Amino acid sequence: MKKQELIHLHGLLSEVHTQMETWEDEELDLSEYETMGVRPTSIHRSKTDHKAAVFEIAEGITTAMKEAEAETDHLAPKAD
Repeated sequence: MKKQELIHLHGLLSEVHTQMETWEDEELDLSEYETMGVRPTSIHRSKTDHKAAVFEIAEGITTAMKEAEAETDHLAPKAD
């Protein structure tokens, strides 16, 4: 994946993060991502930095989605 594509993906994941916080009305735990200091607008940072940031923000988003799903799984009956 090219650096420009990683930056684009980083920006999309950042938008997903923002939307999830709006929908869930709570902050996601992205402490690892935040400490990296790499944002989608940090175009001067290396491809490796953006790749690591993409993995961290994606991990935070998927963890929050799994937790939200686990909370709702016990509330509603499942149909097979």
